[in-house]
Amino acid sequence: MVLVLYPALIILFILSVFIDASLLHYIVGAVAFLTLLTASLRSQGLYFYSGLIFFIIGASLFFVQNLPWYSFFLYFDSMLGVMSLFLVLPFLNSIIRVGHYDTNLNVLLRRDIQTLDKLYRRSFIVSHMLGLFLNIATIPLLKNSLQQTLKKLPKETANSFLSGSLLRGYALCLSWSPMEVMVSASLDMTGKTYYEVIVPMFLIVLLFAAIDYTISFFKYREFGLHIADALQSAANVKRKMMEMGGMLLLFILLTSVFQHFFQKGYLLSVVIVIIPISFFWALLIKKQKRYIRVTIPYWKERTAGLSNYFFMFLSAGLFVSMLAESGALSILQDGFRSVSDQTLLFYFMIGLYFFVTSLTGFHPLVSITLLGELLRPVLPEVSSVSLTIVLITCSLATVMYSPFNLSVSILSELMRVNPFHIVRWNVRYALLYMGASILIAYSIGLFF
Repeated sequence: MVLVLYPALIILFILSVFIDASLLHYIVGAVAFLTLLTASLRSQGLYFYSGLIFFIIGASLFFVQNLPWYSFFLYFDSMLGVMSLFLVLPFLNSIIRVGHYDTNLNVLLRRDIQTLDKLYRRSFIVSHMLGLFLNIATIPLLKNSLQQTLKKLPKETANSFLSGSLLRGYALCLSWSPMEVMVSASLDMTGKTYYEVIVPMFLIVLLFAAIDYTISFFKYREFGLHIADALQSAANVKRKMMEMGGMLLLFILLTSVFQHFFQKGYLLSVVIVIIPISFFWALLIKKQKRYIRVTIPYWKERTAGLSNYFFMFLSAGLFVSMLAESGALSILQDGFRSVSDQTLLFYFMIGLYFFVTSLTGFHPLVSITLLGELLRPVLPEVSSVSLTIVLITCSLATVMYSPFNLSVSILSELMRVNPFHIVRWNVRYALLYMGASILIAYSIGLFF
């Protein structure tokens, strides 16, 4: 049932974006509510309890306001863009596996490595590149690749190594990835385009990659390694990397063109472009038949596993919408409004907001959606490239350390350690990333 219901909801939502008909909006809301109920029966763990709390609070706020009962269905759509991206990402993930780009990147982990600090830098690079296309699947893939190599190291050293190289590389790659939902949400919030932020974001990423490289050199250089070189040729690896880079540039171009002509937001542009670009890529490497054979069962598997997300995010959409409708956010809105003319303080307040919410159980997507409502009164005056950079970096810094983030949860489970150990290993670097990015964004606003 979910293989029909989840895609049907997303298709109806996309139609409602292009066709402004009140009946269609109600249909989307009704299907969203049916999806929420269905997903609740399949949801588990933290996602279920978080979603249940969001739904109870949101529904309670709706009923105390004495709104018409049928308007209840109009408050679930704020997270449907996010769910649309989750639904189509497997089409892009599959092409990486079909084209063997993941195995060729893994070759980089085993070529000419003698010391642990060099392996750290190499795993950081591979995590960064794979994360652009495989998203969260990058973490278990690389953890398994590194497991044998790190077995002889002290457990604390090995775990610290993994939490740094994988999560920092992954978080930094998401910070400029055109497929990352937090990037899309930040762009849509401020009304900026991807090409306006890509250069400063890429430079920030380069700076913090260099900082992490320097830290790893002093931290791991004393550990020696001996890894047998991979058999694949360097030329083949280089060709695969060029193919990935070329398709990424084409993807960015097509997404930006679609956004420019249709003006429906960057996130929706990404969602619509992903499937055609993935099929074109398969055609280009002459593996379209294998791509279809691999993608269809993989998409079914991933879609069937989206119940946790559908329940939590649809409930969170109701929660955020009803908080805004009820006026319950007015105190926090006044707080942001009071410092909106003091730009640096305003940016640090946003950074503090993401830090606090990330440690109190909020998923960053819920946090940024709620922040959008908090900033709504001042957004017309403060929207800028600098604010977009602050939103992207502060929201995605949570990927490195938040014990409630999926990336940290997966890695802590794979390493069999408490997720708060990962907080200890990464939080200082993440705070440095947030703080320096805020200062850089503020400087950009002063001089440009």
